[in-house]
Amino acid sequence: MSDRVILLTGVSRRVGIGAAVARTLAADGHRLLLSGLPAYDDAQPYGGDPDGLPALLAELGDAAGHVPADLLDPAVPAGLVAEAVRRHGRLDGVVAVHAYSTHTPLGALDAGEIDRHLLVNVRATLLLADAFATAFTAGTGGRLVLFSSGQRLGPMPGELAYAASKAGVENLTAQLAPLLMPRGITVNCVNPGPTDTGYAPPDVHTAVARLFPGGRWGTPEDAARLVRFLCSPEADWITGQVIDSEGGFHRYR
Repeated sequence: MSDRVILLTGVSRRVGIGAAVARTLAADGHRLLLSGLPAYDDAQPYGGDPDGLPALLAELGDAAGHVPADLLDPAVPAGLVAEAVRRHGRLDGVVAVHAYSTHTPLGALDAGEIDRHLLVNVRATLLLADAFATAFTAGTGGRLVLFSSGQRLGPMPGELAYAASKAGVENLTAQLAPLLMPRGITVNCVNPGPTDTGYAPPDVHTAVARLFPGGRWGTPEDAARLVRFLCSPEADWITGQVIDSEGGFHRYR
């Protein structure tokens, strides 16, 4: 299962989950096509990482290439799959880490902003799955790994559009798994729980850390290790699962 080709979305900041997954899969011998939209992170309160992608690509060397892509464009998912096949002659897996998330509380909802969440988080993910299923020809060992944030486990009152869209991703896991297993592709979804990617201000970081029995946030590397397992031969019989890997996080206390 080494020296396989993986398409990985949502890669921009070096401290992000996407970058950690890229490092982990590259270390296992996978060849990667990375995609991300640094401009999205640049516009967020936590800020972007202007040197992130060049530094990550230099770190990974020949193991990874990169294609900038905005998943709001409905043609992009199939284009990414086609580019991976063009560069490497095959595609063995898709790890969809990408996410669109902005503040969308009740009483201040905007239809356009709701649409952007659904288009990036749900439509693009479904189109990626469809294009990958068509391109996958190996007959066995295919992997589709999606990402959620545990919406079914508790409310996210300030991010209603994000919560709805990621709940849709969890449901896609159940819908796609029986369709793709006969083609040799497993489908699973990772809920990494609160993950320390530098977005939380100090007071929030301290408060949230207390909700973990281990006293610390999840790390991008925690999520990456689970992705490594799901992409490995040992996970060949696991499909249709939403896996809550959040260190015993207490959503209510």
